[in-house]
Amino acid sequence: MCVYKRYFCEKTEVYRVGGDEGKNHHHHYYQHTTLPTPLAENRQFGSKMTDSKYFTTTKKGEIFELKAELNSDKKEKKKEAVKKVIASMTVGKDVSALFPDVVNCMQTDNLELKKLVYLYLMNYAKSQPDMAIMAVNTFVKDCEDPNPLIRALAVRTMGCIRVDKITEYLCEPLRKCLKDEDPYVRKTAAVCVAKLHDINAQLVEDQGFLDTLKDLISDSNPMVVANAVAALSEIAESHPNSNLLDLNPQTINKLLTALNECTEWGQIFILDCLANYTPRDDRESQSICERVTPRLSHANSAVVLSAVKVLMKFMEMLPKDLDYYGTLLKKLAPPLVTLLSAEPELQYVALRNINLIVQRRPEILKHEMKVFFVKYNDPIYVKLEKLDIMIRLASQANIAQVLAELKEYATEVDVDFVRKAVRAIGRCAIKVEQSAERCVSTLLDLIQTKVNYVVQEAIVVIKDIFRKYPNKYESVIATLCENLDSLDEPEARAAMIWIVGEYAERIDNADELLESFLEGFHDESTQVQLQLLTAIVKLFLKKPTETQELVQQVLSLATQDSDNPDLRDRGYIYWRLLSTDPVAAKEVVLAEKPLISEETDLIEPTLLEELICHIGTLASVYHKPPSAFVEGSRGVQHKRLPGSAASGESVESPDTGSAPVASEAPPAVIPSQDLLGDLLNLDLTPTTTTGPPPPSSAMQMGAMDLLGGGLDSLMGDESEPPPVPLRRDTPQSPQSPLQSPSPPDYSPTELGGDLGGSPAMTAGFGAPPTAGPPSFTAPVSGGLDDLFDLGGGVGMSMGAYVPPKMLWLPAMKAKGLEISGTFGRRAGVVQMEMTLTNKAMSVMTDFAIQFNRNSFGLAPAGPLQVLTPVSPNQSIEAVLPLNTVGPVMKMEPLNNLQVAVKNNIDVFYFSCQYPISMLFVEDGKMERQVFLATWKDIPNENESKFQLNDCHLNADAASSKLQGSNIFTIAKRTVEGQDMLYQSMKLTNGIWVLAELRAQAGNPNYTVSLRCRAPEVSQCVFQSYEAVLKN
Repeated sequence: MCVYKRYFCEKTEVYRVGGDEGKNHHHHYYQHTTLPTPLAENRQFGSKMTDSKYFTTTKKGEIFELKAELNSDKKEKKKEAVKKVIASMTVGKDVSALFPDVVNCMQTDNLELKKLVYLYLMNYAKSQPDMAIMAVNTFVKDCEDPNPLIRALAVRTMGCIRVDKITEYLCEPLRKCLKDEDPYVRKTAAVCVAKLHDINAQLVEDQGFLDTLKDLISDSNPMVVANAVAALSEIAESHPNSNLLDLNPQTINKLLTALNECTEWGQIFILDCLANYTPRDDRESQSICERVTPRLSHANSAVVLSAVKVLMKFMEMLPKDLDYYGTLLKKLAPPLVTLLSAEPELQYVALRNINLIVQRRPEILKHEMKVFFVKYNDPIYVKLEKLDIMIRLASQANIAQVLAELKEYATEVDVDFVRKAVRAIGRCAIKVEQSAERCVSTLLDLIQTKVNYVVQEAIVVIKDIFRKYPNKYESVIATLCENLDSLDEPEARAAMIWIVGEYAERIDNADELLESFLEGFHDESTQVQLQLLTAIVKLFLKKPTETQELVQQVLSLATQDSDNPDLRDRGYIYWRLLSTDPVAAKEVVLAEKPLISEETDLIEPTLLEELICHIGTLASVYHKPPSAFVEGSRGVQHKRLPGSAASGESVESPDTGSAPVASEAPPAVIPSQDLLGDLLNLDLTPTTTTGPPPPSSAMQMGAMDLLGGGLDSLMGDESEPPPVPLRRDTPQSPQSPLQSPSPPDYSPTELGGDLGGSPAMTAGFGAPPTAGPPSFTAPVSGGLDDLFDLGGGVGMSMGAYVPPKMLWLPAMKAKGLEISGTFGRRAGVVQMEMTLTNKAMSVMTDFAIQFNRNSFGLAPAGPLQVLTPVSPNQSIEAVLPLNTVGPVMKMEPLNNLQVAVKNNIDVFYFSCQYPISMLFVEDGKMERQVFLATWKDIPNENESKFQLNDCHLNADAASSKLQGSNIFTIAKRTVEGQDMLYQSMKLTNGIWVLAELRAQAGNPNYTVSLRCRAPEVSQCVFQSYEAVLKN
């Protein structure tokens, strides 16, 4: 399989970096180094004996005998002994005790023996680092051997010995080998630089090896160029913003020249490097495409996919009316079709990549439908993938062909495949309107087969066809109802119930049909229960006189006899609607439904763009970005197609770097497993406004909130609501609910749920809140010395510094939800100000937010108010008031905040940093005498000094600006032309920070001295000084 072959060859570069030029005059070395052990070499070196005997000996005292043989004077005996040692090592025996004796054998002219010793050395150097140093002199000597093979072997082996003590000795030989006259040595040394960088990155940078590697890109030998590119790409992966591969038109020209002559794996490295380049204009883009196109006819499938990746990316910059654009589309199809004639595993990889290509540019393969028809001997994974691509390529021109095939597939024996084929017929009907009638008749034919799983799948897809084409194919309902008794799968039962409820007025015995489902109501799955509840309410609204008892029964079952909160909430909403306003109930329940979209399983555009940039890699097989499955410290760069980036974004490529949203890069996103434990224990209840803050134990809650959807506490209750009581005084009258007394009088909080059955926040979707959160208007009492009392007569500063918004959560990591934001303090209240952007293809609703424990106890003072659903490509502003009475835990850095955001799609995690200045309170001005006494009282070692450069404000302007952020000047004095400001500020948790600011007239550099009993806050406070004064 191309991807796996490619991965293998990249990672075993130690044995597999050979070039064509080496195969001519160093043939035996190439054969040897591609073997897993060198013991098959006797055939190559002319020996008559076989190697199997080395693996069959089971003598005792073998180590002692081997020791004697290794120290023998006879060269042949020595060689035999080393072979026995390697054989023992290969089968897992510990022969490290022979280390000094084997190392002594290095001093030899025999190439075979030298390779064997080097192999032993690579295996045991890590466990015997002190002994390994003995070999250094031989390495250095071998690096100057007249035979280029030995020079390359020495530098390769040194690169594979991951021992820090040896690393420094490697530098000089490596430097010589990088400039060796023989290209074979140079290309081996290039890979060695990447290995050395992995062991000690700083050493490589200090020794200037990276510059030498960059020079090798201009080498005359194409394999040297390819290996230099491979090494630089490997190093650049661990330093995404280092701009190591400085790609420009001159460099690109050199790479394209080398592309024609190097080996297949060299071509892959160069093509992958080209894919990271962004051409200046369409002419350059076309020129590169013309030179890459011949690679499409290569025999190696990995080369073909890498070339396709480059062409797919650069086509974005070509005008569609260009003749060459059409030519390129035609050239891309044959190589992709050819990949489908390979073995099944390779076919699967090709199909997964073709799936992405077809979603981006279906026109490439629109005439190649037949190659995706399933063969009888295809494995199931290939069949399912082909089926998916057939639907994507289905159009009015080929739909007859496709339907004939799908009908054939529906009679196969493989159950999974048949199910998918029946679903595919439904998808065709939805995608190609002209074929809908033919699709429906095909489905009816399949239903007549009476094969249980075929009938059930057909009913599920017919429901979708009704959603797409209402009032068009309802004549088939009678046939569907005949098969009611055979339905045993929840999805099929739910679909049938939906059909009966939706078209109840056309089905004479609809009430009998639904009543038959109601008999085993509590044994049904939640999906069926919810659908049955809605269907019976629809039936009641259409035929109120005949179905009063039925609706009474289902409402009772759903509310009073059910433990499921989704079902109960929906039941109560219907009950309340029916009893208070039947007209409104009709408008809500029988509202016109939006038509379903053609393709519901398309990959999100932002993710698709990134996956196109990763064609030919595992990301394109998994259909996930590398960051989703690559672990470790290496930075994963998000790639975008050129020309498709939004106007405000820069196209990310190594030669331009990715432009950060603000001057500082946002902190790295915390992996979800680090957050889950703490976040699940936090309460989502907004802080109450009267009375003291709850004790920290009240912040703990069952592990349900963000992940389970139980967001009842977001509705504004002061504490976790008790379980909803069943009112015994509720009249259970057989009358219609329209005339019966009201149902139990539950508050909107208890009834919080939408018609889709998922909890919703009344504060967000019911009546608009009557006032802002009380924390806006009333002081929060409690805490150390009532620190947050804002009613102490201190004037509120309105000119506080608010940093620019930064990108906190990229759409790529949150299934299309992008969040950027900042923090501010307005009218004494800390606020989190966010822009939520929906870059997905579906509407987003039900937003909620939760913080992990943090250094200053920051917590939401109320629910996240997103009053309307966020449509695709829409942005919405949200302001979340915060308080500081949440649980406390020291973070690193101190102002780090870990956040979880939930919506109707999933829960997403990110971390951000808040400016500590927003925690400076309004009563932070000390009396002069108190300031003096406190300054003296704080130990000298708690004083931190900072230099503030390039600040072009005088002392008075600086004082005024700082006061806007609650940094108060207590006194000012001038000594020898130098202004000194003495300032105080107080944090929400009661920590006082005292400052001395020295400013010299005409000098833009300030000195800031900070004293505090908690000196760890000083760095953050200084950052706030810098931010306030420089903006």
